[in-house]
Amino acid sequence: MLKPQQNETRDLLPLDGFWQFSLDGTNYDREMAVPGSVNDVFADSEVRDHVGVYYYKRKIFIPRSFTDKVSLRFGSATHHAVVRVNGKEVGRHKGGYLPFECDITERVTPGTTCEVIVEVDNRLDMTCIPPGEIVELPDGRLRQEYMHDFYNYTGIHRTIYLVNKPERHVCDVRIVAGMDGVCHYEVTQSAPGDVRVTIEEAEVTGTGDKGTLTVDKPTLWAPGEGNLYTLRIELLDGQSIVDCYREQFGFRTVEVKGHEFLINGKPFYFTGFGMHEDHETLGKAHNDVSVQRDMELLHWIGANSLRTSHYPYAEEWMDYCDRHGIVVIDETPAVGLNMAVAGGILGTTAKKTYSPETVNEKTQAHHADTIRELIARDKNRPSVVLWSIANEPDTTDPDSRAYFEPLAKLARECDPTRPIGYVNVMTSPYDKCQITDLFDVMMINRYYGWYVDAGDLETAKQHFTEELAGWVERFGDKPIIITEYGADTVSGLHSLYNSLFTEDYQVAYLEANSEVFDNCDNVIGEHMWNFADFQTKPGYARVDGNKKGAFTRDRRPKAAARYLRNRWTNENK
Repeated sequence: MLKPQQNETRDLLPLDGFWQFSLDGTNYDREMAVPGSVNDVFADSEVRDHVGVYYYKRKIFIPRSFTDKVSLRFGSATHHAVVRVNGKEVGRHKGGYLPFECDITERVTPGTTCEVIVEVDNRLDMTCIPPGEIVELPDGRLRQEYMHDFYNYTGIHRTIYLVNKPERHVCDVRIVAGMDGVCHYEVTQSAPGDVRVTIEEAEVTGTGDKGTLTVDKPTLWAPGEGNLYTLRIELLDGQSIVDCYREQFGFRTVEVKGHEFLINGKPFYFTGFGMHEDHETLGKAHNDVSVQRDMELLHWIGANSLRTSHYPYAEEWMDYCDRHGIVVIDETPAVGLNMAVAGGILGTTAKKTYSPETVNEKTQAHHADTIRELIARDKNRPSVVLWSIANEPDTTDPDSRAYFEPLAKLARECDPTRPIGYVNVMTSPYDKCQITDLFDVMMINRYYGWYVDAGDLETAKQHFTEELAGWVERFGDKPIIITEYGADTVSGLHSLYNSLFTEDYQVAYLEANSEVFDNCDNVIGEHMWNFADFQTKPGYARVDGNKKGAFTRDRRPKAAARYLRNRWTNENK
C-alpha cells in the first residue's frame, strides 16, 4: 500500500489530535489523543484493563477542494478496526500494525462536516497474529491472555489522514533497482491509460506502466549511506497530467552467498538490536521526536541495523532508515506461536501449539495476510534486506512444517528479490527444528548465561559454541544472525561478583557472547536484546517490564551500552 502524499494532484489532511472517546459507544465522556496508546494515559484502571472495543468519535470538515476520491487512511489500529462515517460502515481491518484505507467518497460532501466513529477492538484470539485468548473471570470480567512478551498496548497508534486523490490514480508501484543502474518498475493504476515515469535526480524518462529506466553510474544505497532516488509517476490524458505520485528507492543489491550476507556484493555484518516501539506514556504510539532520539542513539552506539521486533514499525521509522542507510530486518507480527515458551517463560499452561483449538488454519490465513500486507507496504524500501516471517514459533512439532512451508513460499512469491528467514527459539535446537531448510538465513535467539547456565559464563560459552557448530553441521554453510541475546539488568545495580541483574554481569555476559560470535565464521550479525527496557504484561517473570535493554526505558545508557559502543565502533567487522 502506498503511503499518502501531498503533491500537484493529491491532497491530504492529518487528523491527529483529540478525539472523543468511549468504552461503550454511547457515553463519550472522555478524550483520547491520536496517535496514542490508551493504556498508560488515564489515571484509572478502567481503560487500561478494558477488554473489548474502544470508541473514537470526531466531526471532520471535508474541504471544498476534496472533490475526487476521498478516503480515510490509517497507519494502524490495534488490533481490529471498524470505521463508520455518518453511521454507515465504510471499512474494517484485522491486524494492528499495518495500514488500511477506507473509501468514503459516497458518504461525504465537500464543504460539509461528517461524523467519523472508529471502533478499535483490542481482543486477541487464536485466529489472530499475534494470537491470544480471552478468559472470563469468576466475577464476569474478561482478561486478555497472550503469549508474547511485550505489553498489549492498544489504540490508534499512527496518524489518520483524510486523503483526496484523482478518480484515475496510481494504486501501486513496484521498483527493483540494482547496482547496474537499471531500475525495473511496474505501475498499477485504477483505470487503464498512458503512463510517464521519470527518475527525477537523473532526468531519465520513459513511458508505459511497466519497463526499465537506466541511470549511468548511480550512487548506490549502502549501509550508512542513504542515497535515494525518486521515481515520479504521471498518469496522462493526452497532454494533461491526471495523477502524480513520487516513490523513493535506492540502487542496491542483496544476496546470500554461502555463509555471507552481501549488500552491493560486499559482506555485511549486522550490529544492532531487536527493538520495540515502546515509550513511557506513548506506549506504541508513533512520535517523530522519539524515533529521532532512538536513531541518534543507534548512531552513537555504532549500530548499523535493527529488527522490527515483533511487528512492522511505523512508516516514518522506515523512511528514516531509508534516508540514513540503516539496514532493516522487517518482521511480521507473528509472535507467540509457541505454547511451550508461553508455559516456560511467561508462567502459563503449556499446550500443543498446532491444533484446531490453538494455532490453526485461521491463524495461518491471517498470518498469510500480514505477509502480503507487509511486503506490499515495504517492498520498495532499500533499507529492508530481509523478511522475517515469525519470531520464536514452535518448530519442534512436526505439524510446524505444514504451517510454515506455504508461508515461506508465499513470502518468496510476494518478493523474489530478498532473502527470507524466521527467528528460531532456544527450545527448538538444530537437531529438533523442522523448518530451517525452508529459509535463506538462520536467525536464532539464544540466552546461554541467562535462561540457561545462568551465572556460569564459562559453561555458557561452551554450550553456545557447541550449538552453533551443530547448526552448521546440519544445515550447511548458511549465514547465522544472533537476533537475540541478553540479560535482565537493573540500572545502577552493581556487585563484585557474577550477580544476576547487575550492570557488571550484563557486561560480562555480552563479553562472553562476543567471544562465541567471533569464533564462528557463520555468524554474520549480532542483535542484542533489547535496545531499551520495555513494558510487558504483569507477572512474576517481569518486574515493571523486560530489563534487558542497553538503555533504560527513558533512554539512559547502562554500562552495556558503552561496552557495545566500544565493540561496534572500534572493531572492523
